[in-house]
Amino acid sequence: MSEKYTIARISRGNEHFEILVKPDKALDYRLGKLSSITEVLVTETIFSDANKGTKVSEESLRKAFGTTDPLKVADVILKKGILHLTTEQRRKMIEDKRRQIIDFISKNCVDPRTNLPHPPMRIEQAMEQIHYSIDPFKPAEEQAREVVKLLRQILPLKMEQVSVSVRIPAEYAAKVYSVLKAYGTIKHEEWRSDGSWQGVLEMPAGLYGPFLDKIGKATKGAAEVKAV
Repeated sequence: MSEKYTIARISRGNEHFEILVKPDKALDYRLGKLSSITEVLVTETIFSDANKGTKVSEESLRKAFGTTDPLKVADVILKKGILHLTTEQRRKMIEDKRRQIIDFISKNCVDPRTNLPHPPMRIEQAMEQIHYSIDPFKPAEEQAREVVKLLRQILPLKMEQVSVSVRIPAEYAAKVYSVLKAYGTIKHEEWRSDGSWQGVLEMPAGLYGPFLDKIGKATKGAAEVKAV
């Protein structure tokens, strides 16, 4: 298949429906980054076999999609069917997804022996040992949970949430509020009459250390933080 175009396909019953698409634009459309389907299509023809140039009949389109409009059919194929990626697209997407998976595990899991997160490099090396096949389209969190189950064979891991009690002095409260929301879910909060903020956050155990460091720097050590 030429790198200038690729195939997207879907099966309905015993019939196959294919379209020729521009690789980068098709991927952007699939990911919701592009809304104009006419920019994606090489031709508005729906094929049963694009390599052979065999077209699908209008009767087959109406039966499978309820329409003969090629743009509406192409939209369904691109969003719900199989999009064949170029070699470079697949390599980049898999690498990006790998980083997301490692980041998720690093933030949400800890070593039960120390209650500290494993360094990303250690997680990456362990992933190489289990030979997990990364799906470029599958959500990173879903795959990360699958990876954790496999990694436990060679790496002690536990997924854990911690509750953290925080008190921020008035002079820093408004400024660091966005930091609080970025690191966890606020389960309880109270703005005190003196302008200070007090509350309880729930966050992945792996983020507790980085949170302490971030909030300490943001408040110059004035914040009161403890796991509860």
